[in-house]
Amino acid sequence: MQFRALPFPSAPSPALYMGTFPPRECGIATFTKDVVDSFDQAFGTHSDVVVIDEPGAESRKYDATVAARISQDDRESYARAAKAVNAHPAPMLNVQHEYGLFGGADGAWFLDFLEKVEKPVAVSLHTVLPEPSESHRAVARRICERSDAIVVLSQTGKDILSDVYDVDSAKINVIHHGVPDVPFRSTDGAKIAFGIEDRMLISTFGLISRGKGLEYAIDAMKPIAARHPEALYLILGQTHPGVRRHEGESYRESLHAKIASLGLEKNIRLVDRYLPFDELLNYLNATDIYLTPYLNPVQVVSGTLAYAVGVGKAIVSTPYLYAKELLAHGRGLFADFRDAESLASQTIALLDDPWLRRATERRAYRFGRQMTWPHVASEYGRLFNEFVPHEAALPALVGTA
Repeated sequence: MQFRALPFPSAPSPALYMGTFPPRECGIATFTKDVVDSFDQAFGTHSDVVVIDEPGAESRKYDATVAARISQDDRESYARAAKAVNAHPAPMLNVQHEYGLFGGADGAWFLDFLEKVEKPVAVSLHTVLPEPSESHRAVARRICERSDAIVVLSQTGKDILSDVYDVDSAKINVIHHGVPDVPFRSTDGAKIAFGIEDRMLISTFGLISRGKGLEYAIDAMKPIAARHPEALYLILGQTHPGVRRHEGESYRESLHAKIASLGLEKNIRLVDRYLPFDELLNYLNATDIYLTPYLNPVQVVSGTLAYAVGVGKAIVSTPYLYAKELLAHGRGLFADFRDAESLASQTIALLDDPWLRRATERRAYRFGRQMTWPHVASEYGRLFNEFVPHEAALPALVGTA
């Protein structure tokens, strides 16, 4: 990847970031690392991170990128982290925020931290509930009031913050979920590498939990396999660590039992691993149809769906809020919630019609060009530039193929 100077007059400053971070295995950790890496690659900086640890993670080892740690259930650690942020040379802080990462009702202890930070803060909200409780709404509004800028990952999120939470729309910035900057590819090469060149590959990836609706996708495979015996559905990813702590592997075991009861062992496989990026990308490159049968209609962000759009997959999804935005204008097909027959019908439509499948892929890929990580880094750079002294600015860069 090469980078060149952008023509806009002012350039971004390095920032300090806050979020979960690898080796912790969760979506926010992956996202935070991707934001940091893409920003540093684009602008030649070396960014540090304040990490948020779940209970019991005191012995986790991080690399030198980590400048401070918050322990979710240790309220005093929030003040210590704020002190470290204030002492850090970076002129501003970006928080990759999820309510469940913080202690207190609705993650209210985050406000303890926020009130003590003495430099500009941009908070990236990964959850925006359209029908919040009064408590949740109050916490969210206070976060927005105390922050210098708010980032959401979809226009839908911005509309909800403005309409439901009464946040000034001028303060809200839409910066898409980042996706890999990869060329549009045929599935042939990746399938050969996996030894499945004679199969039509359907996939879903991500940390597994009951809200993913995978049981409906498994039921849908019965009529799909009857019409297309070559179809293979891969469910990629391990059980969410939080789910595993509370209920073990009961959900995954129920999926295995359902597959066996339907006699679909030749058409469905569960890959029980947290996939490194390169392996995940290889699976996506091999995928003909990507499924998100999720059950939550008000979900406003999905990193897995964003990735599938970014690499140009034909997608079948339930119509949760984020999917309705990303897959509009023929960029994907919709199936009804909790409806295996509907999932099967839409998937079969794409398997039956290669022209429809390829046209859907192309529309998704074109939309995804605005979501690539170099573009996201540039957007964060522009935002940071609004809140730091000009003399702190760095040369602005953008990725070019």
